Amino acid sequence: MKILYHHRVASKDGQYVHIEEIVSALRELGHEVIMSEPTSINSKDFGKSSGLVKNIRTLLPGFVHELMEFVYCFFDYFKLVRLIRKHKPDCIYERYNLFFPSGIWAKKRYKLPLLLEVNAPLYEERSQHDSIQLNKLANWSERYVWNNAEYVLPVTGVLARKVIDKGVPQDRIIVIPNGINFNEFVANADQLSVVAKGHCEQYNLQDKLVLGFTGFVREWHRLDRVLEVIAANQDQNWHLLLVGDGPARSSLEETAKKLGIESKMTITGIVGRDQMPGLVTTFDIALQPDVVEYASPLKLFEYLALGKAILAPDSENIREILTDGENALMFNVTEPNQFAEQLSRLCSSNELRSQLGEAAFNSIEEQKLYWSHNAEKIAQLFRQLLNGEALDPALFTSTSSNTITED
Repeated sequence: MKILYHHRVASKDGQYVHIEEIVSALRELGHEVIMSEPTSINSKDFGKSSGLVKNIRTLLPGFVHELMEFVYCFFDYFKLVRLIRKHKPDCIYERYNLFFPSGIWAKKRYKLPLLLEVNAPLYEERSQHDSIQLNKLANWSERYVWNNAEYVLPVTGVLARKVIDKGVPQDRIIVIPNGINFNEFVANADQLSVVAKGHCEQYNLQDKLVLGFTGFVREWHRLDRVLEVIAANQDQNWHLLLVGDGPARSSLEETAKKLGIESKMTITGIVGRDQMPGLVTTFDIALQPDVVEYASPLKLFEYLALGKAILAPDSENIREILTDGENALMFNVTEPNQFAEQLSRLCSSNELRSQLGEAAFNSIEEQKLYWSHNAEKIAQLFRQLLNGEALDPALFTSTSSNTITED
């Protein structure tokens, strides 16, 4: 099967990890994948964002850069037309973006089935954080794209309900959470242990209880609470390791200094994807201190695959994957002291960490949280669409996260 993968992601970050993994998994299944993407993405290192997009959003009024986003889709449409004429794909797989109806235009013109992966309700998200100026156009573009895809594939059941709210029938929505490339990420256990030992020496983590976090550090992650717990237990060898960087870095460094625990926090800065498994292996506790209500965090699946004792918020989207006391320890975000209590509990019990870590590792296989499994679902759905077959319900109910519950 020839699949045209269509996206507008211009940054080499977590978004692109998802893209690379799905494309790789589809190719492993023997499908030909043709990419329609910004050409600049292939020249970027991991962790690099689009400077052009950032400058446009910073320097130009909101309505101007939003209009430019929409105008871009006309150029993108003609790019799609050229690719479709050249490669004659059987179908289109698209990662949703706002002001981006070009994939639907191409699908309609060439009568190709299109599956739409949705990772966030971008109209809602940008309205809250970036003050959308062209409200009617933005809202229309989201509704238009969501309602004209053959199937919409949100990453959580929480997000699925937001798609339903935009008029998409529930029977055209299939929840597919993020996953892990187990063989590549976990690789050889002995080799990972050697790499992790090297990282422990590099960052002076020997004989320390490592509380780890990976990703882009923002204020809303509330990692300052971790520092407060460490400061309240200064006689313990607890150490915060942040694998990544972000806008909250300077405030965390300032907080650590004020608390007198600068030596109990290490920030690696941005690292390559190839270094991530070895660094996460050094964690004794893996932190998911806060989360967007509809997200399917990539780090969560990496923590699970490496058998880490996870501390995470007791939110609905996280409960689609984790169960408190079974494969993670969870805390109520509305109770101010519970994060510190649960973290201290994890730090104080080797037995609890071991028990949760083992169950976390087993969750990957039990719930089939693999990119390869996701690719099989996508390919099967395309085959059914191309052959005019009815959707096979059994294929999409293998995990609890595929169930959309009503409010």
